[in-house]
Amino acid sequence: MYIRKAESNDLPFIMKIYEKARLFMKNNGNPAQWWESGYPPEEIVRKDIDDRNLYVCVENNNIVGVFAFVIGDEPTYRKIEHGAWHSSMQYGTIHRVASDCSTRGIAKSCFDFCSQKCKYLRIDTHRDNKPMLAAIRNYGFRECGIIHVRDGSERIAFDYIVK
Repeated sequence: MYIRKAESNDLPFIMKIYEKARLFMKNNGNPAQWWESGYPPEEIVRKDIDDRNLYVCVENNNIVGVFAFVIGDEPTYRKIEHGAWHSSMQYGTIHRVASDCSTRGIAKSCFDFCSQKCKYLRIDTHRDNKPMLAAIRNYGFRECGIIHVRDGSERIAFDYIVK
């Protein structure tokens, strides 16, 4: 598997991956996180591509995973409750990790890739997203507290300092 920046012609494949991810979450105990809102909408995905912040995981010439990675300030991370971040250094934020469900290891590949680009990573997820919570914790991210995303709903926040 290799990772590359997403291109505009990847959009139909990316949107299908997000559709599969929403269905997977709904069928595996996490019906609220992305399902009800159809998240992420195409406009956000297009902006991620245009801003050069969206990456695809490719295996056998097929896009099998996708994620956004942005180095710099994440507005929803400015306020954290019931805890604190473990560092104040510049960080990279991982968002919208999804798989087409055909390939294992998308999250680990994403985390490995991002940790090569930035030495301090942050990520958040819904408390019902058990597969992502397991992947985050297994990789070595530490729980930091609760943040609220733009719609006001809460997420568990984690960070990881590359040694």
